Amino acid sequence: MWAALAGGVGGAKLARGLMALTPVNIADLRIIVNTGDDFTLHGLHISPDIDTVLYTLGGIANPQTGWGIAGDTTKVLDQLTTLGEDPWFWLGDRDLATHLLRTRALSAGDGLAKVTADLARRLGIPAWVRIMPMSDDVVSTEIQTPDGWLPFQEYFVRRRHADPVSDVRFAGLARARPLPAALEAMRSAEVVVFCPSNPIVSIGPILALPGMRDALAHRQAGRRRIAVSPIIQGQALKGPADRMLEGLGYEVSALGVARLYVGLVDDFVLDSADADLAPAVAQLGMRPHVLPTIMTDAAASLALAQAIAQVVQA
Repeated sequence: MWAALAGGVGGAKLARGLMALTPVNIADLRIIVNTGDDFTLHGLHISPDIDTVLYTLGGIANPQTGWGIAGDTTKVLDQLTTLGEDPWFWLGDRDLATHLLRTRALSAGDGLAKVTADLARRLGIPAWVRIMPMSDDVVSTEIQTPDGWLPFQEYFVRRRHADPVSDVRFAGLARARPLPAALEAMRSAEVVVFCPSNPIVSIGPILALPGMRDALAHRQAGRRRIAVSPIIQGQALKGPADRMLEGLGYEVSALGVARLYVGLVDDFVLDSADADLAPAVAQLGMRPHVLPTIMTDAAASLALAQAIAQVVQA
């Protein structure tokens, strides 16, 4: 069994490649998804990272943005604008169906994990691929800016992640518990993959849950833990990971990401453009691997997943 930690477009793209390997190579894939950026809008429960993974693995994601549904329309948002509302968060008309079903199920007492599993089956994602939230409890990522603490989506979407970031916190963490299946996956997986997701606000909330780091540290024969850098030549391909790293005082490079993962991973994948950083990564006690990591399409996602499989099986 393999476990993957994912959030955002980069995480979803690598998860798509890993799914293409199963069941021949992996047999059982469990994708643990960040829910720190979940929020409520228009009375609907929105799970952006979960939906990006669902749509990408379901083959309906917008290929231009990496999120949302391909060919979706905005009639509802247009009408909200007509009625005087500010539609600052993009919700496509087909996309709304997901949020309506999720909100109804949660209101009826179902947990987010059950709702996510049901949506995955409805989208035709194979049963051996389990997409699961990091927790059924509410954990909310908040960003400290010069204007104070902001909910993540306020910072990320409404304000277009333009504010300098001086700190990050996860509200609700003290009372939250990881999803039991996610905790077990972290403990028992033969291979754990850190997808090329923002290490602060995508991977960070997952690892911050009680017991997750201990489960990841569990030793067993042949176990491999491998991370893929989301930073290439000092820049994030999508999102604010580079500016967040800088604001929090970390080096903005693949090496800076590797330093955040010291003691958590055995192998670290750098993009070919950062090959010169491999010796410094090795000095951290990780095995560096230089690979093409930019996933422009499904074929590139599969190629990276295949390369990771070769690394961990060597």
